[in-house]
Amino acid sequence: MELEMCDKNVSVSGTFKEAFQILTTTLLSLLLPLSFLLLARLSAAQYLLDSTFYLNNQPFSALFSVFLYTNPILLHVLVATVSVSAFLHGLSNGRIVIPSTECQEPVVRPHIYTAWIFICTLQILVGLGIEGSIGEGVTGSNFGYERSLLSRVMFFFGLHETMLHWSRTVVKPVVDDTVFGSGREERWAGRILLAASFSFLWWWRLKDEVEALVVVGEVKRQLLTGVGVADVVGWWLYYLIVTVGMIKVVKGGLQAILLLLPRKAEEENSKVSSANDEKV
Repeated sequence: MELEMCDKNVSVSGTFKEAFQILTTTLLSLLLPLSFLLLARLSAAQYLLDSTFYLNNQPFSALFSVFLYTNPILLHVLVATVSVSAFLHGLSNGRIVIPSTECQEPVVRPHIYTAWIFICTLQILVGLGIEGSIGEGVTGSNFGYERSLLSRVMFFFGLHETMLHWSRTVVKPVVDDTVFGSGREERWAGRILLAASFSFLWWWRLKDEVEALVVVGEVKRQLLTGVGVADVVGWWLYYLIVTVGMIKVVKGGLQAILLLLPRKAEEENSKVSSANDEKV
């Protein structure tokens, strides 16, 4: 009887840890798309700050001005590092294989420490920046310019793939090491929750605001105003993510073709063998 109670307690504890691990991984993984949302709002805020009317009638608070005048260098560096890493991963992973369900190998400690630094820094920057933008009422929408549908779709897939890369290489090793003490197999429930959360965030905010990364630079260029370094970096990040999405779509199409080819070959072989049997 005592053994049964112990087994039940262990099972409940394991279930609670699994749920906590999935929820924490999902929330920390969303830091990356939220970083793009913040960068878009900072670009829009800088554009509004350059406007004489806005500057004279509605100055920004001291907290939010810090992010503008420092030209969020650290945030740009962190986001660019993850984005370039996802881009290189998509290019270097030339073989198209079906994802394995085997347990991942343990992650070395230096990688864990570096991941902790990335997560903590990004969480502080995104948290303070988003809170400041909400307080100032700054959004990245209503610029009157929209990208093509193809560009928006590729950016959606690219940002999702970059977020998955961020989750697998940085977030998940940290959460697994903290909760379980070692690497754990990725659960389908976590993938579904992360995909659903990202889709909701995209539909709620990202699809209307993230294009400010590239639109602000175009508006400044048309108005013959100065295009800053942050505008160029935002433009570069946007199309880097679009490129990641294009790589993902092309590889997904090739993978689907390779999966269908063996079936077609088997069907042709079965037709040939049946025809030979009929002749005999």
